[in-house]
Amino acid sequence: MADTKREIERKYESEDSGLPDLTGVAGVEAVVDKGVAHLDATYYDTPDERLMASSVTLRRRTGGSDAGWHLKLPVSEGVRDEIRAPLSDTLPDELAALVRSRVRDVELLPVVRLRSERDVRHLLDTDGRLLAEVSVDAVHAERLSGGVGDAQWTEIEVELADGGDPAFLDKVEKRLRKAGVRPSGSSSKLARALAETAPKKKLPVTGAPVTAGDHVLAYVRTQRDAIVALDPAVRQDVEDSVHGMRVATRRLRSTLKSYGKVLDRAVTDPIGDELKWLAGELGVDRDREVLSERLSAALDEVPGTLVSGPVAERLSTWSGDKPGGASARLIGVLDSRRHLALLDALDALIADPPLLKAAGKKPHKVIAKAVRKDFRKVSGLVGHALELEPGTDRDVAIHEARKKTKRTRYAAEAARPALGDPAKTVVKSMKALQNLLGEHQDSVMARQTLREVSAVAHAAGESAFTYGLLYGREEQRAAAVEAELPGFWGGIKSEADAL
Repeated sequence: MADTKREIERKYESEDSGLPDLTGVAGVEAVVDKGVAHLDATYYDTPDERLMASSVTLRRRTGGSDAGWHLKLPVSEGVRDEIRAPLSDTLPDELAALVRSRVRDVELLPVVRLRSERDVRHLLDTDGRLLAEVSVDAVHAERLSGGVGDAQWTEIEVELADGGDPAFLDKVEKRLRKAGVRPSGSSSKLARALAETAPKKKLPVTGAPVTAGDHVLAYVRTQRDAIVALDPAVRQDVEDSVHGMRVATRRLRSTLKSYGKVLDRAVTDPIGDELKWLAGELGVDRDREVLSERLSAALDEVPGTLVSGPVAERLSTWSGDKPGGASARLIGVLDSRRHLALLDALDALIADPPLLKAAGKKPHKVIAKAVRKDFRKVSGLVGHALELEPGTDRDVAIHEARKKTKRTRYAAEAARPALGDPAKTVVKSMKALQNLLGEHQDSVMARQTLREVSAVAHAAGESAFTYGLLYGREEQRAAAVEAELPGFWGGIKSEADAL
C-alpha cells in the first residue's frame, strides 16, 4: 500500500565532503550524527525521458530506512510529494497508475543507477525535536540507457522535518552560504546524472512567443500540461483536482474554437469533441457535489420549525453521499483507451500544429480580433436574454450567455501575454459576469432538483412544505441576478473596444 509524504528540501554544491558547522544556526540546540547509509537506487523513465521533462522521478531504492519504490511529483519550487510503496521486483500498480497520463503505452526503462554514501546529521531544537535532516551525499551515477558513461559528485541536502516551518531552511542556507556553499544548479540527483551522462546533441532554440500562432500554441501547451499534471491528483482525490482538470479541458476546447483562424478547425474540432467528452465525465460527480453543497447550505438557513419531514436525509440520498476517494468510474475514464488517445492527439497537435495563414501574423491584430468577436457574441446573448420575460426561455438564454462568457474569458486569458492590460481587464470582467450568470444557472438547477426530490417525498407521504420554501428562495436568488444584470452588463459592454 502506497503512502504519501510532503518533501521540502534544498540541495547544495559541495566541493569537498565536509559539512560546515551548523550549531550556530538560529534555533538549533544540537547537531546529532546519525551515521552513514549506503543507498542504491535505479531510476526509471521512458526512452524520451517524459517523466524527467515533467520534473517527476520514479525510482526503486534499497538501503536506508525507506527502501522501496518512490514516486516524486512536483508541488512547487523545492516542494515535492513523495509517494512510497513497498520494495518489490516490479513497479507497483498504484504507482504505475499515477504516471499513466505521462507514460501511456511507452515502456518504462531503467535509465540511471545512483549509488550514494549518505552521511546524515539531525538538527534538533532545545526540546530535542527534529528541525531538519542534513546529509552529505557522495554520489556515483551510472547511465543505464539513453546515454553514456558515469559521473561522480558530492552534494549537501537539507530536508525540513515534517510539519516544520519552511523559513527555517532560510536560516540554514544563510549559514551554508557564509561557509562558501552554494545552491545546486540541478533540481535533483537524477537531473544532474542525466545531464552529465547525456549524449551530445544540439539543443532546440526556444524563445518568447512572437507570432499569433506562437501565443495560441503557448496557451494550448499550458492547458495540455495541466491536464496531464493533474491526473495523479485526481486519482488521489486531492481537493479541487477534478475541478482543475475540468477547467483545463474547457479552456483548451474554447481556445481551439476561438482561434479557428489560427489553428485549422478541420483538425482541431475532433479534438474539441473529445475534450467535451472528458469535461462531461469529470463533471458527472462534480456538478452533483456542488449542487448538493448548495442545497445543504440553504437548508441550514431554514429555521428548525419550518423543516417538515426528513428533508436532509432526502437530499443526502439524492446526492449519493459516499466515503471520500476518487470514484472507480472516474479512474476508469483516466485509464481508458479513449482518454489516452486524446492525450496523444494533443501531443501531436502541439508537435505539428495545423497553422493557418493568420498564425504567422502579428498577434495584436489576429488575437484581438478573435477576442472582440467572442465579446460581441456575449453582448448579443445577454441582450437577447434581457429582452425575454422571466421564465424558461430567459433561463435558457442566460445559460447560453454564461457559456459564451466563459469562452470569451479563456480567449482573453490566452491573449494576455500579447495584449497586456486590455486583455486582463476583459478577463476580470468576464470572470465576474460568469460568476453572476453562474449563480443564476445554479438556481435553475437547484429548483429542478427540489421539484424532483419533493415529488419523491410526496409519493412517500411526506410533507413537501420545506421543498417549496427552498424553491421560493431559489426563485428570489435568480430574480436578484436578473435585476442586477442590466446595470452590470452596462458597465462592461464597451471594454473590448480597448483591445
